Amino acid sequence: MTACPMRILALLLLLLPLPARASECVLALVLSSDTSSSIDADEYAAQMDGLAGAFRTRLLTDALLGNPGIHVEATVVHWSGYDHQEQVVPWTALTSAQAVEGFARRIERVPRRHDDQPTALGKGLEFSANLLRSRRCGRHLIDLTGDGINNWRVGPDYFAERGHFDGITINGLVIRGATPDPEPYFREQVARGPGSFVMAVDGYAQYAEAILEKLLREVAPRYTMR
Repeated sequence: MTACPMRILALLLLLLPLPARASECVLALVLSSDTSSSIDADEYAAQMDGLAGAFRTRLLTDALLGNPGIHVEATVVHWSGYDHQEQVVPWTALTSAQAVEGFARRIERVPRRHDDQPTALGKGLEFSANLLRSRRCGRHLIDLTGDGINNWRVGPDYFAERGHFDGITINGLVIRGATPDPEPYFREQVARGPGSFVMAVDGYAQYAEAILEKLLREVAPRYTMR
């Protein structure tokens, strides 16, 4: 007796692999780095190598990939003068170990475009915030590193008053050493939004450890390094 063609088709459909469930973006993260004239070549290298190295650690990789069905999207911005901001690594969905490694590789290969500009921190934040407008993710966050206060044209408050940072959390990593001390400025003018915080270190030699801890707190807010 010949089987019904419709039953055969139904059996074949059952044997086909199920389509992969779409992954939900829970965090859009802009890694915004100061590349102004106050930062020399070694300090620039410390930032890029430290940032790339953080994404190669087992701790951060596990935090990024430990929850199937959700993921983080990240990009890297360099900022310095008022007209000198650039998205140097494109938006990347960190959905696999290969994607995370590729992101780290692109970070460490980014050439420095400008080294003679002032610290237009406010404009750097505005540029970073604008990149987040296209992302459909649960949280929007800017992770900003710098070693000085805004010293060229308008600062963060100008853009905040005009709603540029609405719905965004901004966290700061301060490299101490400049005069005036940038840490109070970061706490008063940079950090804003739900759960925002500022970390501070005494030099670029401490950057790699600090950025790893900062990223872990941002990706997995309950995480604390021991």
